[in-house]
Amino acid sequence: MGNLGMGVMLGILGGNGETVEAIKSSLNKTIENVFLDNDTLTLHFTDGTTLLISDEGQACCEDRYMTTDDNLSDFKGATLLDLELKSVEVIDEGYNYHEIQFLDVKYHEIQFLDVKTTKGVFTMVNHNEHNGFYGGFWVVGRIA
Repeated sequence: MGNLGMGVMLGILGGNGETVEAIKSSLNKTIENVFLDNDTLTLHFTDGTTLLISDEGQACCEDRYMTTDDNLSDFKGATLLDLELKSVEVIDEGYNYHEIQFLDVKYHEIQFLDVKTTKGVFTMVNHNEHNGFYGGFWVVGRIA
């Protein structure tokens, strides 16, 4: 990983107690609807609660976004069992993937979020493209 960005460092200093509680309170609930919108994974449960998961580590000059290749609608009706983050090595791109103002992208960090359910696992991918002076991820969960 490159240098940690300010957003990530502030998150680390603040702790992740809210995220732990949000996820713990969502386990073993039935998923009514699940979708990705505005780089936030949203899980609506049949009991009326909603779990939002996003990367909140944004600093000055990064491009952060979340993607998936899985069909999230396949997981409606499943029970949420667990979530697991998996980091991978920084990729030195040497060129831009996206139009980013004020930033010559050279590094592309990726972190996987495996969401384990009774219907199998779907994988979300957090991306952080930066110039090497920022980096890391601060994935948070909150109840809406």
